[in-house]
Amino acid sequence: MNGLGETLKDIASGNVSPDTFIKAVSGFKKKLPSLARFKVLGERGSGLRPRPDGVQDYVKLREQCLDRGTLFEDPEFPAVDSSIFFSKSPPKPFEWKRPGEICDDPQLFVEGASRFDVQQGELGDCWLLAAVANLTLNQQLFRQIVPDDQSFQDKYAGIFHFRFWQYGRWVDVVIDDRLPTYYGKLVFLHSSEHNEFWSALLEKAYAKLHGSYEALKGGSTNEAMEDFTGGVCELYELTKDPPSNLYTIMLKAHERSSLMGCSIEPDPKVLEARTPQGLVKGHAYSITRIQYVDINTPNVSGKIPLLRLRNPWGNEDEWNGAWSDKSPEWRFIPESKKEEIGLTFESDGEFWMSFRDFIKYFSRLEICNLNPDSLSEDELKDGVRKRWEMSIFEGEWVRGITAGGCRNFLETFWHNPQYTIELTDPDEDDEENKCTVIVGLMQKNRRAQRKMGAECLTIGFAIYHLEEPEKLPKPLDLNFFKYNASVARCESFINLREVSCRFKLPPGLYCIVPSTFDPNEEGEFLLRVFTEKRSHMEENDEEIGTTDIDTRVKEIQPEPEEEEKKQDKVREFFKKLAGEDEEVDWVELKEILDYAMRNDVPQGETNIITSILSMFCGTLCRETPFATAFETKTAGGFSKDVCRSMIAMMDVDRSGKLGFEEFKNLWIDIKAWKTVFKLYDKSNSGYLSPFDLRQALNSAGYRLNNRVLNALCHRYASKDGRIAFDDFMMCAVRLKSMMEIFKDKDPNNSNTATFTLEEWVENTVYS
Repeated sequence: MNGLGETLKDIASGNVSPDTFIKAVSGFKKKLPSLARFKVLGERGSGLRPRPDGVQDYVKLREQCLDRGTLFEDPEFPAVDSSIFFSKSPPKPFEWKRPGEICDDPQLFVEGASRFDVQQGELGDCWLLAAVANLTLNQQLFRQIVPDDQSFQDKYAGIFHFRFWQYGRWVDVVIDDRLPTYYGKLVFLHSSEHNEFWSALLEKAYAKLHGSYEALKGGSTNEAMEDFTGGVCELYELTKDPPSNLYTIMLKAHERSSLMGCSIEPDPKVLEARTPQGLVKGHAYSITRIQYVDINTPNVSGKIPLLRLRNPWGNEDEWNGAWSDKSPEWRFIPESKKEEIGLTFESDGEFWMSFRDFIKYFSRLEICNLNPDSLSEDELKDGVRKRWEMSIFEGEWVRGITAGGCRNFLETFWHNPQYTIELTDPDEDDEENKCTVIVGLMQKNRRAQRKMGAECLTIGFAIYHLEEPEKLPKPLDLNFFKYNASVARCESFINLREVSCRFKLPPGLYCIVPSTFDPNEEGEFLLRVFTEKRSHMEENDEEIGTTDIDTRVKEIQPEPEEEEKKQDKVREFFKKLAGEDEEVDWVELKEILDYAMRNDVPQGETNIITSILSMFCGTLCRETPFATAFETKTAGGFSKDVCRSMIAMMDVDRSGKLGFEEFKNLWIDIKAWKTVFKLYDKSNSGYLSPFDLRQALNSAGYRLNNRVLNALCHRYASKDGRIAFDDFMMCAVRLKSMMEIFKDKDPNNSNTATFTLEEWVENTVYS
């Protein structure tokens, strides 16, 4: 699973798989995640062109500005109105100013970063602000997002950078420090300290990541938290029958350093209304500790589940019920235990409460389960902290190939991408011997594509148990889904960036099917699965290779005796068309093909040509899909590319021309492909309907996986996913050429071939 750079390394080393070979020779850009930790905009499927000059390197750009004595101006996110709003002009004349033009003593931080540095401006991105405020509570994560190698004093050059997680990789976003202002004041996110600018610059970097400030309007806190951590978020509505094992879920999340927040349903009439218990409605609290505490009282003995919460205001607004600061319940806890859990009684916004009261008074719980890479080895050494095991896959839904829609559309549902996961070991101390599985399905880049009219697709997933996998086809077919129900699925299909759910499943093999609600909705996605114990996950798809040609194709082959009788006549006709050298180049081949298919061929000649070609490709008439396709083509007939590719496919001696034997073999292939096309073009429209390409190519003798099929569809299909006859021919020609070139280099059928760079380039150019 390499990017272009890694593919070139594979070529140089000589080891190339059929999958890589087919797509590279065809000129397909392989679309898989990069292994680099920090990348910039222009990744696969980002909707943005890769920068012609490569990565924006913060250190290099800063040094260049210092050497020149200039302040950085970012050409990728200029100080213009379109960087603010993409759908309209700003409502008032904003002026871009640097911090030094706004105040006399600009600072990145004033007494560190805190919740008070996050003040909303004239942009509806409170979801982002809530996540930024939570981020200030975790210094390790904060420093990953806001690197400490920048300031307004040391080596200041008007340039800053921030890091965000985006669809499986960390990206480094470089910006200049020009900010939108109105009458000298910041328009958007700002700090309560007039000369503190880290939060305003962070918002600008996030806006650049998504294309504009306007792209940040509307969202969920979970979305931003995932971009800050690379984690998978869960949401629990505590007023709607929460899971019976919720405290265990929270305890295990705390052991894995998950970020947890909670809130109370807001009062529509009063902003941040106080409750009699000292809590604030519509206000986000952070959960900082989950702890069972031993207790012995006259009435109760045993362990009691407690939680420690923090009000980001950091003031005297605290819970005043049981287990609050200086409440009588603490008398029954030993001093040593109080010290162990770090108990303090101060007006600092932090307090303890029982889990029962937590469920009673709070409305919503959010958990952000951290990416395993977020925990350092030092944090894991003490044995207290644990990490999730994670599997991650990138995929896409392509119209007519892999965009099958939900289970309601049974005929196409099985075309969706499929992923198997094997669960072998139950969770620790799980009484039911089951495995925790958190599935997160995220659609990519929809926010950045808003300016192009894209909105979030309605997405979801279903999970199926595979009891006898060795007896099942790869991928699972229509019959499997007809007779097997899912064992788990997301609660509902929804038009959010990510859908995530937690499940408890017995050990076994399962198949996860991510999909959009309706068929033929195109988009890219990221599928992540978190488990407590190690699991094995892979794409459930065919291996690339050749297979037997469909028997229905073989049945119409001419009888050997009939072929032999016509050999002399065919050779004579070929010589007439080929000329003195008895070979045809691509131009002459195009003339032969176009002449045979032309509607205005003089009477008499039509019969001769048709009878000759019928020996190889069956009876041709104007009613066949083959002829219909040509009637609808332009006057140019067969395209230059198709003819050249046909020459390259059959030209064994690399002369650039076809002799008679090569020409004869070509028509045998054309006959087979024409028959395949006719089998699947049941309406005689001259097009293959969506979702038929896989079966058609299987009938032609080729096994292909989803990644290659998606690439072929991108290359050869129309906007509605249909494949015209001549495009199908081109596709078949390319596949045959590449398969045979690869086979020649893989005589032992090892699925690995060795090419020198010269051979690779030669084959790529020639095919």
